[in-house]
Amino acid sequence: MIPSFLGSCKITEIITFNPQNELNSIQLYRYSSTFDESNSIMKNFFTIISLAKDYKSSLRLNVFFNLLAVIFGLFSFVLFMPFLEALFSPDKLENLAHQPAPSALSFDNESLQEHGNYWMSQFLQTHSKFELLLVLCGVIITMILAKNFARYAALYFMAGVRNGIVRDYRNKIYNKVLSLPISYFSGERKGDIISKMTNDVKEIEWSVLRSLEAVYRDPIAIFITISWLIFQSPKMSLFILLLIPIVVIIALITRKLRKSSANSQSLIGDMIATTEETLSGLKIIKGFNGEKIKRDQFEAENKKYTLQMTKMFRRIDLASPLSEFLGVSVIISTMLYGGNLVFEGEMTGSSLIGYLAIFYTVIAPAKSLTDAVSNAQRGIASMDRINEILEADDKIIDPENPIKINALNSSVAFKNIQFKYAEDYVLKNVNFEIPKGKSVALVGQSGSGKSTIANLLPRFYDIEEGEITLDSVNIKDTTLKNLRGLMGVVTQEAILFNDTIANNIAFGIENSTPEKIEEAAKIANAHEFILQFPQGYDTNIGDGGGKLSGGQKQRISIARAVLKNPDILVLDEATSALDTESEKLVQDALNNLMKNRTSLIIAHRLSTIQHADEILVMHEGEIIERGNHEELIALKGTYTKLIEMQSFG
Repeated sequence: MIPSFLGSCKITEIITFNPQNELNSIQLYRYSSTFDESNSIMKNFFTIISLAKDYKSSLRLNVFFNLLAVIFGLFSFVLFMPFLEALFSPDKLENLAHQPAPSALSFDNESLQEHGNYWMSQFLQTHSKFELLLVLCGVIITMILAKNFARYAALYFMAGVRNGIVRDYRNKIYNKVLSLPISYFSGERKGDIISKMTNDVKEIEWSVLRSLEAVYRDPIAIFITISWLIFQSPKMSLFILLLIPIVVIIALITRKLRKSSANSQSLIGDMIATTEETLSGLKIIKGFNGEKIKRDQFEAENKKYTLQMTKMFRRIDLASPLSEFLGVSVIISTMLYGGNLVFEGEMTGSSLIGYLAIFYTVIAPAKSLTDAVSNAQRGIASMDRINEILEADDKIIDPENPIKINALNSSVAFKNIQFKYAEDYVLKNVNFEIPKGKSVALVGQSGSGKSTIANLLPRFYDIEEGEITLDSVNIKDTTLKNLRGLMGVVTQEAILFNDTIANNIAFGIENSTPEKIEEAAKIANAHEFILQFPQGYDTNIGDGGGKLSGGQKQRISIARAVLKNPDILVLDEATSALDTESEKLVQDALNNLMKNRTSLIIAHRLSTIQHADEILVMHEGEIIERGNHEELIALKGTYTKLIEMQSFG
């Protein structure tokens, strides 16, 4: 069995050894030093650093104050050595006062100690021992105060960096979601996308960005402190190499965190998706006694997530106590070796204690840096999930040199349209034209391609073959904003937002006024019911327009289209989900909206499109009949059968 801590090491050779009188052979595994994610810690390290590239000025200040904090902290420990000398060897200091002054100061440990001790001996000539301790304590506390001020200043500037990165990520994800084509979301679970936008961003904030501070602080502390230790005692400093196994062991233990975190975030995405589906379908769940089915589904997903998180946190929690134990072991070994140097006269007792105190300060940043980079793997796994959105292909893009279309002057034309969502074509050689000011209706059974045509016109999807033109200009040759600015869309399900009625009518429309909003509502037969609310047009309609009836919501949608005053109108089964009374009010509003306007109408109820200039009968992606209502009735074909079926119903 492969040792678990080696994870996914590559096995380069297996040697089987069969000693005599042994029931089981022993297999010796020879592992290559290359892991599946080789150098992942260094990769994570530089990934964290790269996140802050847009905040260079704040980072420079952070690094500067971190540097000051390390220097002040180091000298506060260095000053403990003369403090110990004054406390434990006052007679030695008094004897130095009668000896000649040391030679010129040089930057080496022995010279610094000589000059420090000589200064203290001179101070004791005119002051008491307690006053010497008082001065040394005053200098030490001043250094510590300066260190903590610098540390706060470093954190002050880092706070802006951390929160700025989170803000940037949220903005990037949201803007990307807005720019992605509709086809992207048909293959993704809504709950998983929401999880990426919320939980994964939060994971980045808590694991990666909390590591950002350590990445920009701890290397400075480690470098400066180790440099001083080498300067003070090169022999003792060799023991610092014992810290290297700590980094390696912790890396081995925690390197699986990235995969574990990715799995956990995916599982919580499943739970959010199930919750969203439950909230959306509560009536069906309760109506069909499906509570147990959904409960079992959610509890199974929750159990998987809990087990995954338990495994992950156990790995995380193992790193800290293990590194602390190994760190203390290194300190004890260093104390033994240093004590021997004191016995041999190569160091003083105060120098050893000071060295050990400073050396111990290396453990904290080394452990912090290792933990930070290791723990960051959870956040980097979340970054990978977020990048699935950020790096998704924007298949529908604007041309480099777009043609500006100010208005529709002649017609909308569909020419030899072939389209498929997956493998099978849902539209086959579709050809028709909508002259300016005229209306064309599409009818046919479900799945015949009606709504697909409506989605192709505003480029919610792009066609593979053929072209759609506005005044002979291919819609791919203008910008999406220009194209969609010419259109108004009213769908079967009214899409409204948790806002006021006025803001829903004016959504996406610049320079709207209360007078224009009210006029649009009147044309849409919505003005009267709006005034029945206590707050009128300022009434908040709730999530998805939940405070309104189906007919009211649809008339608000129509009012929005009226206010936009588009050149081209797309009506996608705008009355199919309404009762008879609401349908009449909505149909009257639609008739007002369509007057002298180029319209593409998708109809389920054929009674609503009898006055269309042309009716196209769709079947399995093809146009099988075309003409006005009277002409199609005279054919006594598919259209007539559809009319008869609805009349019978």
